[in-house]
Amino acid sequence: MKLKTMLFSSLVGRIIHAKVESHWWRGQNYYDLWWRGTWETEGGGCTLNHGVHHIDILQWMMGMPETVQAVMSNALHPNSEVEDLSIAHLSYLNGSMAQITCSVNHHGEEQQIVFQAENARVSAPWKISASTQLENGFPERNTVLEQKIDEYYNELDSLLFTGHSGQIHDVLSNIENHSRDVMIDGNEGRNVIELVTAIYEAAITALPVQLPLTKESLLYTREGILAHAPRFNKKLSMT
Repeated sequence: MKLKTMLFSSLVGRIIHAKVESHWWRGQNYYDLWWRGTWETEGGGCTLNHGVHHIDILQWMMGMPETVQAVMSNALHPNSEVEDLSIAHLSYLNGSMAQITCSVNHHGEEQQIVFQAENARVSAPWKISASTQLENGFPERNTVLEQKIDEYYNELDSLLFTGHSGQIHDVLSNIENHSRDVMIDGNEGRNVIELVTAIYEAAITALPVQLPLTKESLLYTREGILAHAPRFNKKLSMT
């Protein structure tokens, strides 16, 4: 929440590039459970079931892109027919770009969202870097702006709740107050599913996918997903 507020301040300027690293690690036996690792029962792999949370945050921060391109593979999990690694490239109408890596193969499980803006770089986990130009165009650290950004960030109020508790509280408070002003509504939920679907379609077809998706889109229905999704491996072991 504090990072989103910061991005909409005048201090950092317009977002130019975002990098999302949704890095997780799961052993091979993770997919031995009967419902994991198939398109029919899990709906997808690390993009849908692990990276979705970071993808959701990205689209909440930047909005929906105009075009999606992507690749995916199963590199280390032979008992799974779904992807365990995907990389997506998002292009926006204003010229900004974003890249998303989703994985269950990354040791250390480092996760971050980095925004490069006109005036500075900010991220979650919180980190700042700002540059100004020298006479030859090379960078010089802008410590004055870094301090201003950090002070602004630290002055923002912290949330009363974190994680699921905050969203549940927001919904229940709106019900009690007979309000419809929920922070995250069904449209937000649909946006992230549409974006994940576009990533899958781009990876499957090896072609750019335009948003919004239409009913003619390859994976618009469950039947379309099951008919066109690649089976990287044949799932054999189940518990």
